Amino acid sequence: VMKKYVKQTDPINVPTGDDRLIEEHFGNASLKYDGCSICRCEIPPRWKDSYQNPEFDEIVIVAKGRLEIKIEKDREVIEKGQSILLKKGARVRFRNPFDQPCEYYSICLPPFSIKAANKE
Repeated sequence: VMKKYVKQTDPINVPTGDDRLIEEHFGNASLKYDGCSICRCEIPPRWKDSYQNPEFDEIVIVAKGRLEIKIEKDREVIEKGQSILLKKGARVRFRNPFDQPCEYYSICLPPFSIKAANKE
């Protein structure tokens, strides 16, 4: 009998080439799940990513610290316990210009992929 659930006991650490941690629980890298991707991310102080124009919606929930996101011409700081929905097609850039590390959860619909992120 096939189970109607999947328990993730070994999330995949996605290689980033820098000091951040991306731990994928569900998505393309971990279980080849195509419904969405769910990741826990840790980024160090003074870190920044390149701009991207993703082909997916992304929900970000900050668990520790603060995260700055540039969205088009706006700048939003997401604090611990806050969340934001980034709509697909918006030009975005994630940063941690603060002195404390940041931990957040990312949910992408459809799942994150490098190709669909359209990094600049």
